[in-house]
Amino acid sequence: MPAEIKVLGNHIYEYKKGVRNLVLFTVNREYEKMAIDRLSSNGIHFCVQKAGTRNINLYFGKPECIETIRRLIDKPLNRLTPEEDFILGALLGYDLCMQCQRFCERKNKYVSLA
Repeated sequence: MPAEIKVLGNHIYEYKKGVRNLVLFTVNREYEKMAIDRLSSNGIHFCVQKAGTRNINLYFGKPECIETIRRLIDKPLNRLTPEEDFILGALLGYDLCMQCQRFCERKNKYVSLA
């Protein structure tokens, strides 16, 4: 079994144990079908987005989180606004204070570029 799929298995385990409500898993496209089959067989909601030419971002988790991702993330992650980036980080369960700091830094940079 490829290492990437083993990592996916760990993410699925954490999701099922309630450690996470939403997971972002970036993987090479060659494993897309295998990853989707694994999520589907576990009855886990997911959505797939392109991430460059060789990878995909595979979001999976609670249905309401996946619906939010579908409505919010419509471009490459490096092109998210500071607000979109903050929301994504919060949904993924990243440390809230670190997300606040990241938001302020990105907002300052974003405002200076405008």
